[in-house]
Amino acid sequence: MPETHPTTSCACGAEESGRRAVAVDPEVKAGVLTRLRRIEGQIRGLQKMVEEQRYCADVITQISSVQEAMRGTGRQLLRNHLKHCASKAIRAEDPAVAEAMYDELVELMFRTR
Repeated sequence: MPETHPTTSCACGAEESGRRAVAVDPEVKAGVLTRLRRIEGQIRGLQKMVEEQRYCADVITQISSVQEAMRGTGRQLLRNHLKHCASKAIRAEDPAVAEAMYDELVELMFRTR
């Protein structure tokens, strides 16, 4: 018998079992995908640098570059989340939905530091 999970709503109204964004601006989605592909290439480059025993400081510099690229991608996605998912939840008629979103945002801020 397949395992079933109860479906609950998250703060933005998306179903927990198949969590999906309320909306993603097409240009944001395209930009994020482009950045992630570029980051994927950077990661492959890092693997090659380590395999080739490149100078540690050079590898570390490239790691910093990847980390900054990931932070930038996260900022784009956070802006989209605030614009669509969070704003919808905060404006919801049910105060519990807004409270859940406030909690989600606070947890998200501390998790991503």
